[in-house]
Amino acid sequence: MQITRGFMDSLTQFVLGATVSTVCLGPKMGARKAAILGGVLGTLPDLDVFLPFEDPVDSFVLHRGWTHSLVTHVLVAPLIGEVLVRLVKSLRDHRWTTWFAVFLCLSTHALLDAMTIYGTRILWPLYKDPVGVGSVFIIDPIYTLPLLGVVIWALARKNWSRALARGVTVALVFSTGYLALSAGLQAHMEARARTIYEEAGLQPDKVLAIAGPFNTVLWKVIGVEEDAYHNLYLSLLDGDERPQIYSHPRNPELSACLDGNEAFEKLEWFSRGFFKAEEVGGRIVVSDLRMGMTPAYVFRFAVAEAGEGGVEAIEPRRDMSHRALSDGDGDWLVARLMGNMVARAAELEDETSAPSRKAGCD
Repeated sequence: MQITRGFMDSLTQFVLGATVSTVCLGPKMGARKAAILGGVLGTLPDLDVFLPFEDPVDSFVLHRGWTHSLVTHVLVAPLIGEVLVRLVKSLRDHRWTTWFAVFLCLSTHALLDAMTIYGTRILWPLYKDPVGVGSVFIIDPIYTLPLLGVVIWALARKNWSRALARGVTVALVFSTGYLALSAGLQAHMEARARTIYEEAGLQPDKVLAIAGPFNTVLWKVIGVEEDAYHNLYLSLLDGDERPQIYSHPRNPELSACLDGNEAFEKLEWFSRGFFKAEEVGGRIVVSDLRMGMTPAYVFRFAVAEAGEGGVEAIEPRRDMSHRALSDGDGDWLVARLMGNMVARAAELEDETSAPSRKAGCD
């Protein structure tokens, strides 16, 4: 699943860069060459996955860092662009256009990443916090397929044509418009969720709507309070019946034991407060609530354990004690996407589970 997701994410970035390059450089160097060049440029920011990190938490929170910064792109675009101008004969009289095309291929990668929930430090080092809108899933066929179609068209043609120009323009306008629509849908879902929470007597400190897997019809909404978080699943196809709210403990008494724990502080910062702590096998595990579904969160890290002197920090490690999906989640996702008010079994089981710890940190 992770391999498939990584491949599809890379494919989306390739076809976005290829489409942007085809628009900018296709008339100068030909559609096929421009598409290949742009596809390669569009994947360059993700080379940070090969950078060495101290531990799994750093690998998690520092991915999409300086290589995804628009500041970095402004600085490196002239360097890469000048190399292309000197190597590619057809670009020698188009220096500024080439530089700009390189910048767009790099920057659109970062901006698209920022629309997902993971987080992208697009203004590093001026603004070091990650930006993660969450209005689109990391893989969304409605966004990717139009771009993939015109890139295949461009790769099949050596020369530029007016028909291809129209097709590429339409694909870019459609995909960009879809991103704008997703942001509007996200705001709508957050407003709807606040009303549902209020009617249930809940007043979350933070509310965040996140696009569901592969679509913008079904949304997961998280409402966070100090001691609990409340999951809602809302579909654009819902009727008048009020969706079920699933409430789970955040275990602040465990978080309090992690004061001064460097790994925990990084996770708390990166998750923007959308996290929970729990005790698993004598270790304190911190989960980012934004990615995955209860209890199978994608990013879960053991950061401390109970020792003789109380809770002690340990070398962070990825916790894989939960499967990616619970039994029946596939059918539930389809049913809920269609607006059917079906309860999610995994959420109900987690609601009835015992609290992790009620004692102090000693």
